[in-house]
Amino acid sequence: MSGLAFVAGIIEVVCGLLISFGLFTRIAAFFASGEMAVAYFVFYVASVPTLEAKFFPIMNGGELALVLCWIFFYMIFYGSGRWSIDALLSKGKSSALSRSKFEISSACSAPNERSTVCARGFAV
Repeated sequence: MSGLAFVAGIIEVVCGLLISFGLFTRIAAFFASGEMAVAYFVFYVASVPTLEAKFFPIMNGGELALVLCWIFFYMIFYGSGRWSIDALLSKGKSSALSRSKFEISSACSAPNERSTVCARGFAV
């Protein structure tokens, strides 16, 4: 087994398990997407002689590698979803953005005025 195939196999097994269980999904999808992009360009684009076959994935046989690359790329930005291990681990944590919104709304509450600027300079 060559070194490139061994590394690709490790990436596919580890990232596939992490993505399927929803643990560190964005990081695993980043590596899996990169691995599929490398597989497409090294094994499908570089192996065909004509320019048309290099350009169209259906002609060089690399359509599955490209589809998987884009699916994993989508998962980088979408994340793992609500039924994943990542969601269970982050359930008790609140984000810094939600805390800052709460602090602004509680520090700048003026019930009778429509638009006011509180002491911190935030417009409410």
